[in-house]
Amino acid sequence: MRREVIGRCPVCSEALEVTQLTCPACNTTISGSFKMCKFCSLTEEQKHFAEVFIKNRGNIREVEKELGISYPTVRGRLEALIRALGYPVDSESGHSGDGEQAEKRKQILDILARGEISASEAVRLLRNLK
Repeated sequence: MRREVIGRCPVCSEALEVTQLTCPACNTTISGSFKMCKFCSLTEEQKHFAEVFIKNRGNIREVEKELGISYPTVRGRLEALIRALGYPVDSESGHSGDGEQAEKRKQILDILARGEISASEAVRLLRNLK
């Protein structure tokens, strides 16, 4: 049974690097320093969300139904996923507040995206900002 490669270090959460590739058919081995794909560094929850989002062709209502979560939760997970893939998220996120609160929200979502806190802990922290 083959396991999926992990993309983040279980100790410090930094991105892992591939140093050896092997062909299972002819046993050829290539050594070096290889960058992993962006999707490899996502958490299992983020990968699952991305799969559901793509399967439902980006229809947020369908994603809500399938995952049993609210619209704001879908949007939050989507923004966290976008950030985790290294892309900026529009400043227009439907939240009011000054730049400092927006930055704090971003930090919490980044920590969540890295898998350092649970979704429920992120919700608690975000609610405490209000």
